[in-house]
Amino acid sequence: MSEPKPFNNFREVENKLIILYLINRMMRPMSRGQITDVVLEGHFMDYYTLQQNLSEMVDMGFLEAALENAGDNNTTRYIATEDGNTTLELLEKHILPMRRHAIDTYAGANQGKMKKEYEKTASYFPDDENDAFRVKCGIYEYDRALLEVFVTVDTRDQAKLIQSNWRNNPDLYGRILSVLTTVPPPPEPLANTVAAEA
Repeated sequence: MSEPKPFNNFREVENKLIILYLINRMMRPMSRGQITDVVLEGHFMDYYTLQQNLSEMVDMGFLEAALENAGDNNTTRYIATEDGNTTLELLEKHILPMRRHAIDTYAGANQGKMKKEYEKTASYFPDDENDAFRVKCGIYEYDRALLEVFVTVDTRDQAKLIQSNWRNNPDLYGRILSVLTTVPPPPEPLANTVAAEA
């Protein structure tokens, strides 16, 4: 990992804060395409500056990038890390008010649409420390997690299979909940088993 460079000017800082602010207001991980659409539509920064900022913010530890496989298309989704959220809390006032207002307006109009997209999620990312892949599967209702499962596997193919199976089983939550909440039948008494064998 390269050493992050220091911020050169106010605009560079504001660009990174805008990205953090947008993800924070949407209250869900966002794909590169979703972030790009909002940033370009709002004229917050140009395409290349945005892509550079996303990469730098992952390197700096402000964003986490998780690879999500949707069919044959890999999508990177970004979520703010604890350091990213802390930075935003401390420096949010440095985003121009008109830019904050534009993002707030967008989030208010589009948050519900994006939430529906995330009712059932599955994403994976490399776990370089263990030479493996971590898969995060979740089922969400509004702002609360109904179920989250983390699985570590050896290969990208295994991660993709788990991701695909998670998404392609519509009643997964109901089945898991049923298994977890069903009282198992009591074991047969040992005396009955022995008598039946004799």
